[in-house]
Amino acid sequence: MNTSGTAPKTNPRLFREAVLLAVVGGLATAGLAARPFDEAVADTLWLAATVAALVPAVVWVLRDLRRGRYGADLLALVALVGAAAVGEYFAGALIALMVATGRVLESYAGRRAGRDLSALLERAPMLAHRRCAGDIETVAAAAIRPDDVVVVLPGETVPVDGVLATAGVFDESALTGESVPVVRRVSTEVRSGVVNAGAAVDIRASATAQASTYAGIVTLARQAAAMASPTARLADRVAVWFLPLALLTAGAAWILTGDPVRAVAVVVTATPCPLLLAVPVAITAGMSRAARAGVVVKDGAALETLGRARCLAMDKTGTVTVGRPAVIDIVAAPGADTDRVLRQAAAVERFSPHVLAHAVTAAAATRGLEPDVAQDVSEQPGRGAKGIVGGRAVRVGRLPFRADLAPWAQAAQRRARLDLAVLVWVCVDDLPVAALLVRDRIRVDAARTMRRLRSAGLRRLLLLTGDRVDNAAEVAQLLGLTEVVADADPADKIAAIRAERHNGVIVMVGDGVNDAPALAAADVGVALGSRGSTAAVQAADAVIVDDRIERLADAIEVAQRSHRLAVQSAIAGMALSLAAMTAAAFGLLVPAAGALVQEGIDLAVILNALRALRTHGERRTDAIDPLVARFAREHDRLQTARASVRQAADALSRGPGPSADAAVRRTFDLLVEHILPHEHAEESQLYPALADYLRDPEAMVTMSREHIEIDRLTDRIRRHLDDAGHGIRADQIDDLRATLYGLDAILTLHFAQEDEALFTLART
Repeated sequence: MNTSGTAPKTNPRLFREAVLLAVVGGLATAGLAARPFDEAVADTLWLAATVAALVPAVVWVLRDLRRGRYGADLLALVALVGAAAVGEYFAGALIALMVATGRVLESYAGRRAGRDLSALLERAPMLAHRRCAGDIETVAAAAIRPDDVVVVLPGETVPVDGVLATAGVFDESALTGESVPVVRRVSTEVRSGVVNAGAAVDIRASATAQASTYAGIVTLARQAAAMASPTARLADRVAVWFLPLALLTAGAAWILTGDPVRAVAVVVTATPCPLLLAVPVAITAGMSRAARAGVVVKDGAALETLGRARCLAMDKTGTVTVGRPAVIDIVAAPGADTDRVLRQAAAVERFSPHVLAHAVTAAAATRGLEPDVAQDVSEQPGRGAKGIVGGRAVRVGRLPFRADLAPWAQAAQRRARLDLAVLVWVCVDDLPVAALLVRDRIRVDAARTMRRLRSAGLRRLLLLTGDRVDNAAEVAQLLGLTEVVADADPADKIAAIRAERHNGVIVMVGDGVNDAPALAAADVGVALGSRGSTAAVQAADAVIVDDRIERLADAIEVAQRSHRLAVQSAIAGMALSLAAMTAAAFGLLVPAAGALVQEGIDLAVILNALRALRTHGERRTDAIDPLVARFAREHDRLQTARASVRQAADALSRGPGPSADAAVRRTFDLLVEHILPHEHAEESQLYPALADYLRDPEAMVTMSREHIEIDRLTDRIRRHLDDAGHGIRADQIDDLRATLYGLDAILTLHFAQEDEALFTLART
């Protein structure tokens, strides 16, 4: 069932101009067929073709003159009148054919280039199915309110943002470009604009249709269809001097030679179609290419400006970081089982809407842990949640006041300060048993994006954030940013944007309400649409429609290429037109030949401009995507095994004993059962495929060397355990700790390298 409320639309302008081309082409062809038999009939047919193009050309010129401008249409009109006046009917027919063909090409190119944008408009859902008192009613999508339960049938577009009440499969290609349907679990967010590719699902609305993700994208797409590029307006201004130059050249040729046919030949070859057609085609094609890359650009002006960007300012939280706190490590009391503690904590926190509670439950889900059953759960604002789990009182949140902390708890506090993390304490029967280190993580694609932006010519990369200086400085250091403005309010961000203007065109990227003023102040504002606020989206010139910051680099590369092709096409086309004008002035081109030459120039530059639609650098195969996605998912599931390495090393700090021995042996088992099989599979399956994909047999050498070191250190732990007999001895502690800490460092670096360099290739 189609709930979009729209029907396929035709392009009236393209249809009219196709009819004109058919009429002119038919008359010109008939004249050629009649020419061997009757010259008068042929001339009449060619004159008819000239008149057929002359009538709409007059309309186009009058329309332009009413708007206070003139350009290529006026020059074409002069050429048509001149050819008819001097009796060059065949040349007139060719000029008419050239004009009609150029108009059709322009309309088709604009229609083709705008296809992705118009598709967004046409598939905006107008109707929705709402579950009401056990029944389902069909209502306008605008009637849906937060907390309404919406039923999305197979093949329908999701009308509002919401949370899944039932698991589903969705086609997100319209927003992300991902062609493979994505499985979404219960209680996960789903955005408006994606298509249900599975069975019917229930979604609890979290916003109205007007405030949902897709509404913002549709608004930008409508603006994109209505506005013109500043480069195209520049082309109109160039035509102002080009037209008098052409007429002066034609007049001079006529006066100096006394031959009006030369003047007609000059006018015929002087049409500035390369400038007036190729430039807007290249810019519009670039907008289409950006849309397919996951960035909707408001208008050609924004795309053209984006292609000249030299400075980039970014918000931190939600832009270069994930924007959601996550558990990065667990420090447990001696003898405590971290998995057991996490299950207990998740049992209590699953009922809390707090953002840190979500981090706890997400950590349990990532490790594949099913939360225990909790009873009598309650929450005290600012303190945390508590409940009864397995007959024991479990409290999760802030640490209850105590005069003295155990050494392990003091170590946890120290770790939190060093890691710039927040501590979430887990207490059982009022005794602390573990501390969860929680912080917002940098996006895995952020560092790679910054490298691509520097390669694209952006000289200054600024971080503008309201966060603390230490957090901001660490993020900037990890990403190699140029400057940091921390503890910034909206006014500070605007001041920083304005101060950077002397360094060149500046782009601002953000996602929050507090970023909206800076987005508006920048030359180009870019909002993250999947998480961004409505204010940020409305203030921006472009929207990244999914949650991947690397789309920004894609957009800038597309913008630069589109601008380069526009300028290249314009310069080459104008140079060829000037050469043809000169040849015509010296009598080397008669009007008919000049018309053919100009037609060829037009075709060449338009086709060159349409290259902006092409995708470069895509050598992806069907075998690569599943492999990359598979190993990326395994990284998430290996967090428990990775964390156990440092936890075992920490346990050895307290000296030999049963708990230390158990921690090391558990870590060794996890390494052998989970980490090593994962690394060996990467070595035998993923790395050879990637080396072939990257066309470099040495591309994976560094990471393969890390695999060897992981194997070596794991084997060293095994030899220690073989020598330990019934328990780890005191003389083994130092080397074992060094081995475990070294292995932890290598695993951390290795996983980070793969996440950043390899797994960002996955189309997720």
